[in-house]
Amino acid sequence: MAKTNLWDERGLTEEQKLFKESILDWAERNLPLDRVIKMNREGHPFPKDIIKGLADLGVIMGTVPEERGGLGLNWKDQTLISEVIGYIDPSIATAAGFMAVSTGWGFTIDRYANEEIRQKYVQPAIRGDKFIGIATTEPGGGSDVSNFKCTGEKEGDEWVLNGEKTFISGVQEAKQIGGGYWVNVRTGPKLPEAPHKNMTAFFVPIDSEGLTPTEPYDDAGRNAISTGGFIMEDVRIPEEYMLGEKGKGFYYTMEGFDNARILIGGSAVGVTRRILEEAADYIKERETFGNPLAKYEGIQFEFVERYIEMEASSLMVNKVASMQDVRYDEEGWLARTGKAKTYSPKEIAKWISMIKYKVPHLAKDTADDAMHWLGAAGYSSEYIFETAWRGVMSYCVGAEGGANIQKIVIGRETLGPDYVPYK
Repeated sequence: MAKTNLWDERGLTEEQKLFKESILDWAERNLPLDRVIKMNREGHPFPKDIIKGLADLGVIMGTVPEERGGLGLNWKDQTLISEVIGYIDPSIATAAGFMAVSTGWGFTIDRYANEEIRQKYVQPAIRGDKFIGIATTEPGGGSDVSNFKCTGEKEGDEWVLNGEKTFISGVQEAKQIGGGYWVNVRTGPKLPEAPHKNMTAFFVPIDSEGLTPTEPYDDAGRNAISTGGFIMEDVRIPEEYMLGEKGKGFYYTMEGFDNARILIGGSAVGVTRRILEEAADYIKERETFGNPLAKYEGIQFEFVERYIEMEASSLMVNKVASMQDVRYDEEGWLARTGKAKTYSPKEIAKWISMIKYKVPHLAKDTADDAMHWLGAAGYSSEYIFETAWRGVMSYCVGAEGGANIQKIVIGRETLGPDYVPYK
């Protein structure tokens, strides 16, 4: 770990401190930075020992209730865990695969799945024995969920799914150890006045007959976790594998995106913190013209600005995690009255979009700054900065929602629905 320590534990509970120290101790032995860099060079599939190690720590899907195999953590706890995961692996391969995808979407799958799916897929994934995630993006786009083309038709007690999904995290890992995905399909006609209706979510096992994974993509970063797609040709899924109610898949999917984006915010804070610590070690020791680089205002002031932004972002992420805890705590109230008691789902979505936009860009920009501070050394893969820059860029360009989509959501909730570009 870096000599510079920018953590402040004074606001953490004793349980949160224990989680943090346990993960850092484990990473010191099993996932030091040189292994992170090596994993990124060698590429997927993600090492099984790391998956099992994360599972043994209890960090995968910690928010799932204890009676269903999780730890029953709140979102503030899980978000802190995500921050520590981003800190130990700034390539964000670990955070993308096992926080945003397996944990954010795994929790959402568990909420709407039947007991069979929970026992055959969710609980083994919590133990590190399977991989579950999200497959929404299609060749025609990803952020416009209501415009998806994949279809599902009812035949007897089964649904027959057809279409193609792309840019899916963990396809090779799911093939290797088993698992499946949350998949949205259109199960009714597309209504011009309400295209988001008639979308239904299903859990689709990766080994389903008629499902053919495509070749893995050659991504710019986070290469330790695979990215790919699959084609569904008459994939038969039992009625019981429908997630939630027919026709409500769009709404459930928005909830899943919310959960994943919160954890992305946490992990991006962790990446930023690690970059600043590693950079601080270098600029305090490296001298030019007889002085450490850290003495020069051109570097020191940029460092300070990024540090301020990181701490502000951390506060915002923590606020949003608290809002999500209130959302689930008050779920019974919403069901009874039809109104949110404290925060409306759209208000929470606004704040979630704020962290999804701001924090990954902060991590990317901090990595970019650090590379400039180090000069030629910053361009070397011997250091973590270029690996972090390429990895966190995936959060900026599209993973779990493109940057400009977040701005549309924020604009809708601040300026009003009359100013959205899609109407």
